[in-house]
This record gives sequence, structure tokens and C-alpha cells, in this order.
Amino acid sequence: MKSITQLLHFGYHQAMSCIFPVAIFGTLFLSGVIEIPFLYRYDAILVILLAVQYLMYRSRLETRDEIKVICVFHIIGLLLEIYKVRMGSWSYPEPGFTKLFGVPLYSGFMYASVASYMCQVWRRLRMDMTGWPGLASSGLLGGAIYLNFFTHHFIPDFRWWLTGLVLIVFWKTWIIYRVRTVTYRMPLTLAFFIVGFFIWLAENIATFFNAWKYPDQHQGWQLVGFGKISSWFLLVIISVIIVAQLKHVKAARTTKDI
Repeated sequence: MKSITQLLHFGYHQAMSCIFPVAIFGTLFLSGVIEIPFLYRYDAILVILLAVQYLMYRSRLETRDEIKVICVFHIIGLLLEIYKVRMGSWSYPEPGFTKLFGVPLYSGFMYASVASYMCQVWRRLRMDMTGWPGLASSGLLGGAIYLNFFTHHFIPDFRWWLTGLVLIVFWKTWIIYRVRTVTYRMPLTLAFFIVGFFIWLAENIATFFNAWKYPDQHQGWQLVGFGKISSWFLLVIISVIIVAQLKHVKAARTTKDI
């Protein structure tokens, strides 16, 4: 009975942490079946997601610091989207006023939703880490991963080498999380893969609802290749590095103030 109670509490906190991602996919679905008057679909999605973020902040589901993190990820994601669309990796074929270099501004929120989930679950499950490698090694690795998303169009793709480095750099790192009064732990690299897998599932849902299209989906929707899981695995690592480092900085400042 205790294990069921723990599972229910864990599921509740996971569900609450997914409010913004669920809002995104709900909006993608509804905007695909319901025509919104006076607005292009991409513009309407942006307006709705901005409203959701405002309501989450006003209702204290998200803190001011979490909003700042989400803004950072929105910019990082938007820059990557602009580059990838320019290189023909995928496209946003529908019209819209809020498009920048062919990319709708709402697209950055899809990356920011990962940050929203991580900030929420970190706070709700009172997460911590042991064996964190520090800013130098984690920051350099995160930068190399992000750079590889751009450079692999011109030079060899180093994602598998980078994946190997992830296993080396984070092999001592464990996530500590708490459900009620019980403490659990998990290898960080396993958490990377789990979150990356679920983002891949979400990506299939998003492309099914025409949030964007890969070149092989223009004639009809088909499953996103399993190889994309590795891309999301690496992207999750960047997200965790940024969020974790910000948490460490904030904790150090709080301790110093005390």
C-alpha cells in the first residue's frame, strides 16, 4: 500500500510539472482542428502560450526565477530553430505574422517547456545531485553539444563521441529526489535518456498535429526516426547543465547571505 501511495504522489508531481508542455500540445491539437478567427494559427499559438505562462506565474505555479530560465531556453531554442530551418532540416509551411526568418516565435516555447518541466520537478521533488562535475567540464561539454547541432551540417557529426564523453563526465553523478518522506536516487545519464525518449514521443505528437514538418513528412505523416532520440538525449543534457548550474549558483548565494 505504501508503494502505491508513493507512486501516486510521484505521478501527481510529475503531472503538475508537465502543465506547460501539456498546454503546448493541447494548443497544437486544438489549433489544428479549430479555426481561430482573425489570427493565423502560428500567431494564435504564441498568444495562447504567452497567456498560459502569465497565468502560471500569477497563480504561483512558476516562480520569477523559473520564468527567467524559460526565457533563456526560449532564446536558445529559437536560435537553433532558425538555423535548422535555414539548413532545410524541417520547415514551418503555414503563414504567420510572428515568424522570424521563417520560424514562428512560439517554437522557442517547445524548448522552454523542457526547462519548465525541469524547474518544476526539481522544486516539487526537492531534487539534488551528488558527484556534479562542476562548471568547467559540464559547461564545456554542454557548449560542445550545442555547437555540434550547428556544425554537423559542414563537418562530421560528433554526437556519438559526445555521448561517450557524457558517460565519462557524469558517470559519478546521481539525482537525489524525494517523494514525501522517502529519498530515492537515479543515475543522471539514465534520467537523460528517459526524458529524451519522452520528448521524442512528444515530437511525434507535435509533427502529427503539424507543429512543424520534416522533409519526409510533407507527403504524409510518418514516425520520426528513432535516431532523433539521441538528439533529444543531448539536448536534455544542455538543459540539465544550465538548470543545475543555476541551482548551484542560487544555493551558494543563499548560503552566503545566511
